[in-house]
Amino acid sequence: METDRSRRSYGTGALFEKTDTTGRVSYYGQWWQGDRQIKRVIGIKRVTGSRDGLTKSQAEKELQRLMAEVKPAPRAPAHVMTIGEAGKRYIVYLDKTKRRKLSTRTAVESVLRVHLVPFFDERGLATVSRQDVIDLQAKMEREGVGPKSIRNYIGTLSAIYKYAMNPARKWANNNPCEGVELPEVPADVDIHFLQLEQVQALIDHARPGPYETLDRAMYRTAAMTGMREGELIALRWLDVDWTASKIRVRRSHVLGEFGTPKSKRSSRGVPMAIQVARELELYYQASGEPAEHLLVFPDPHTGGPLDKAGILRRYRRALKAAGLDTSHRFHDLRHTFGTQMAKAGTPMRTLQEWMGHRDIKTTERYVDYAPGTEDANLVAAAFGPDTSGLGMAAENPKAPFKAPI
Repeated sequence: METDRSRRSYGTGALFEKTDTTGRVSYYGQWWQGDRQIKRVIGIKRVTGSRDGLTKSQAEKELQRLMAEVKPAPRAPAHVMTIGEAGKRYIVYLDKTKRRKLSTRTAVESVLRVHLVPFFDERGLATVSRQDVIDLQAKMEREGVGPKSIRNYIGTLSAIYKYAMNPARKWANNNPCEGVELPEVPADVDIHFLQLEQVQALIDHARPGPYETLDRAMYRTAAMTGMREGELIALRWLDVDWTASKIRVRRSHVLGEFGTPKSKRSSRGVPMAIQVARELELYYQASGEPAEHLLVFPDPHTGGPLDKAGILRRYRRALKAAGLDTSHRFHDLRHTFGTQMAKAGTPMRTLQEWMGHRDIKTTERYVDYAPGTEDANLVAAAFGPDTSGLGMAAENPKAPFKAPI
């Protein structure tokens, strides 16, 4: 039974008496250390007229001594959120919340595995400084990583920090990537594409065998629609609208999985020229007129999606057989469509829709291939025939230049 638990000042603890079953009374002390309550036996209470046990004054002193001597239990160290662990949680977040594509998740996983985790090791998010990010960039540059890739990798690290700084998580207070001067990406002024006669030569030299008819149809479709390789692999016969002369791009095949195209704008309809329609019709008949839900370009052996490595291997063999540069990528057929449409005077906004570019700036790389006759005529008119003799030279370009008198 407890008795005499009197009210005391905060921080001085509590002294009380407790009687056991034999009738013996003892002093007990109780106090708080942080969020932990501590209770200790102080000693037996002295009975009046006896020298055994503690007086109340002695019990008070013993309580204060114990409160000073008893150390707080060591706290478990706070969990340190590393970049690797934050990255894994960020990937789960992308999957569940943002519904990002497999290619995005795979890219983030690759950046973490190859660059971020090896460099930062087990360091916590809060310990990384802007100089550390600069050092990471310098290391990647020494290893030959290109400017565009460096920007993407630092961008991934920055995205992980923004995720970690969310008020719901608060794993980091600042983003060390902010203010880091990233390398400039040199403008890719050269677009590699095939001339029309080269496209025909490529088609004519498709490798003989079970893939020959398929490759012929796919090369022409790629060059005359601008569809991406993954979009061609995922194309179904129901996406080919013979009546409307259109091919509707609704799916793509990336990293072994079918999914939606690269972006919202990539889901589109592209014109199907009569040459493409004729090639596809012949291929359709040669394939036994398959059901509309089946792939247009299935692997002849498995009926499943084509292997990209196999596509590239046969493509390079066809280039070589046609006497063309074997360094051409399959993607260059898409550039062939872009440059040819620009040459034909197709408005850039229309070309953007046909090619499924998210940003018009990507389409504007083809502007240089648009016809410039009207522009040239404007310049010619500005430098008329009476302008310091320059007009005469313009009328007869082969005439020798004569300095004005």
